[in-house]
Amino acid sequence: MTENNENNIELEVFLRERIAESGPIPFVDFMEQCLYHPRWGYYAAPRQRIGKEGDFFTSSSVHSLFGRLVFRQLRQMAEILEEETFTVVEQGAGEGHLCLDILNAARNEDPDFYDRLEYVLVEIGEDGRRRQKELLAEHASRVKWADFDQLEPVVGCFLSNELVDAFPVHLVEQTPEGLREIYVDWQDGAFNEKMGALSTSRIEEYFSRLGITLREGNRAEVNLAAEDWMTEVAQKLKRGFVITIDYGYQAQELFSPLRRTGTLLCYQHHQTNENPLENVGRQDITSHVDFTTLPLVGEEFGLKPLYFGPQYRFLMGLGFVEELMRLQADLKDPKEERALRMTLKNLIMPDQGMGETFKVLVQGKQVGTPKLLCQRAIGDIPVPL
Repeated sequence: MTENNENNIELEVFLRERIAESGPIPFVDFMEQCLYHPRWGYYAAPRQRIGKEGDFFTSSSVHSLFGRLVFRQLRQMAEILEEETFTVVEQGAGEGHLCLDILNAARNEDPDFYDRLEYVLVEIGEDGRRRQKELLAEHASRVKWADFDQLEPVVGCFLSNELVDAFPVHLVEQTPEGLREIYVDWQDGAFNEKMGALSTSRIEEYFSRLGITLREGNRAEVNLAAEDWMTEVAQKLKRGFVITIDYGYQAQELFSPLRRTGTLLCYQHHQTNENPLENVGRQDITSHVDFTTLPLVGEEFGLKPLYFGPQYRFLMGLGFVEELMRLQADLKDPKEERALRMTLKNLIMPDQGMGETFKVLVQGKQVGTPKLLCQRAIGDIPVPL
């Protein structure tokens, strides 16, 4: 029996005892424990999560070019702020690859900016912090770790890549009697779903603000934790920017009548499934981000939307095509050149890769309405021969 299987059993017993004591629990509570239980949760237990040997890939794990392009946007943001120190706060940094690529690019391309850069990682898991510290040892002078509550008012940028999709969500279904919530019970030796009343009035308020009513029989996820996170980020940001990179849609598409079962997905060993009640603590559980609600909540707390679009457009504005041409020119072997193209294609291809499903939201606070590098006109982007 592996250590992860033991963790699974411990977590299963914990959840069963909780259900036995208080009855069925809202799915959001079940998901929170599966992912974030401090000892047995998916993100707490020691394991390889990202990359070929893990459960999923992220944009930063595909190629260092992703981080190099993000660095260029951060550098321009620092120029806009004109402060002596530019602070980047990254939450949910995984093993730290995006941070590493950004810092490597800063050190190599702009040493002065590198010296002004303070990079703060907010990581809740001890195993995650350990892995990050090992990876980022060469940049120890520029990186520090902090709990979110410990952050001083930030002048700089809050950066996240695939953070919000892993927040615990309420699972709801539209029935003839109205909107109902999914709870988790333990029966017949397994976790089972049970329908119940809404656990909070915020769920109805969420859909009311969007002006959306689900089609009868449709399911959807309600990410109230994303609202809370957006509020907290806005309050911590004194002046600067927020860059949120994640997969998702705007509300009308996310809650479309054609989307009958929502977007909840589980990842394990690069395989997906739609059953979060199995493999508890041993698989990632995600849902697509509502990119209508995030900017709405942000505006309530002083964050102005500056850019929203697909990841491929964001990266192309920052110089993806030029960098690809430069990297290809450095390669002499046609096989290596072809392999590079195939790898980087995942970052921008709308149909097969991360380019269209992944979106980028950029917000600003007390920065005016700057022209960002990522907003470069498509006509200014060279066409590779």
